[in-house]
Order: sequence, then structure tokens, then C-alpha cells
Amino acid sequence: MTLKLTRPLCFFDLETTGTDISKDRIVEIAIVKRLPDHSQENKVWRIHPEQPIPAEASAVHGITDAMVANAPTFKEKALEIYTFIKGCDLAGFNSDRFDLPLLVEELLRAEISFDFKKIKTVDVQTIFHKMEERTLSAAYRFYCQKELKDAHSALADTEATHQVLLAQLERYDSLEPTVDYLNAFSTRRKTADFAGFIVYDKNDDMCFGFGKHKGRKVTEVLAKEPVVQAFSV
Repeated sequence: MTLKLTRPLCFFDLETTGTDISKDRIVEIAIVKRLPDHSQENKVWRIHPEQPIPAEASAVHGITDAMVANAPTFKEKALEIYTFIKGCDLAGFNSDRFDLPLLVEELLRAEISFDFKKIKTVDVQTIFHKMEERTLSAAYRFYCQKELKDAHSALADTEATHQVLLAQLERYDSLEPTVDYLNAFSTRRKTADFAGFIVYDKNDDMCFGFGKHKGRKVTEVLAKEPVVQAFSV
């Protein structure tokens, strides 16, 4: 099926120094501009982030400090990027939660105000999550090629979960069949509490994972503020 466009739609993706929208920087931005006449323009910019690229970020996207040593900064390319997407709607994968907010931050640092309220956005990941079933029954069907009977019966769900994990281990050679490995692989964030309000940073210091102090060490905040005030949003 062909997209029906009344104005250009820019698909874009960012490679960055990390996942903190307020602190991390773009190291590469790619844009595919789809025009109403079905033609398209592709642009890629490699960017010097003006800060070191962590090894864990380089491991994801393959871009190192040496590769951007002579690249322009975002501020030097901001107007060119802004001009390319001006008057376009935007689309991406997880873009509403990550790529778009980070792009806005970079544009603001470059003193370019882009009114995103005047554009429409399409987050392809959101469509995927809404359209494809993300339940135990769906996982059981996908991995075990069986229909889950008595779904939401505690024993049936528990045994299905067991069978799904065994099937995952069979399917993915890279998974190690140890609890230590699977715990590290399946835990989204290292937290000090199950709610995720307190998280550990890379130095294993406890930090706030929410609110106005997000990312700050708990000990530093509590040394300056009363407990109730520190935990306020």
C-alpha cells in the first residue's frame, strides 16, 4: 500500500552518545524525505557531539571519537538540517519518546526554535505495539507453535511461561542458559527498588529515576533537602 501524502514526510533516526535526552548528543542523523509525488531524498550527517562517545554507545552504533574528530558540530549543521525538515511531518521508530525530544533539545541549543505543534508525527513503534499482540498467549503461539489453553489460569500461564523460556533458549544461540545471564539480559534497568524509583548509575551509586532530581545521587539530594521535598515530582 502506498502512503497518501499531502506534504513531505521525513523518516529520521538518530545515533547518539547515550539515552539521556537532556544530556546526550547526536553523533549521526539520517533523514529519508518522502514527497507527495512518491519520490524521496536521503540525507545523512555525521556530527561531532562535543563530548566523548562512551564505549557502550560505540558498541551499539559503531561510531567512535576518531570517526567524528573532524566532523562538524550540530550547531554548525543545525540550519541545514532544520531547512531540510521544515514544512514536513516526521516519522520514526520510538521517535516520539526519544529521537524527537532529543532533536528538539539540539535545535534549541543551536538557537533554532522549531514549533513541533504545527507538524504531525508518526511513531512506527507505537503502531507496532498497538497492532501486534504482546501477550503471553502471543508469545506462546510464536515460540511454541501452540495455542495457550486456559489463559489467565495461574498454572496454565506459569507453565506456558516456562515453555516460552525454553523455546527462547532453543531459538537464540546467543542466550546463555544461566539465571545470572538471563537476569542481566532481561532486566531493563538496574534498580534499587522494584518500582524503579531509585536506580543505580554506572558506578553503582543510587540515583533518582524520576522527577526533578532524575539522574542525581540520592545521597547528594537528601543531604540538601528534606525527604518529602526530595521525593516530590
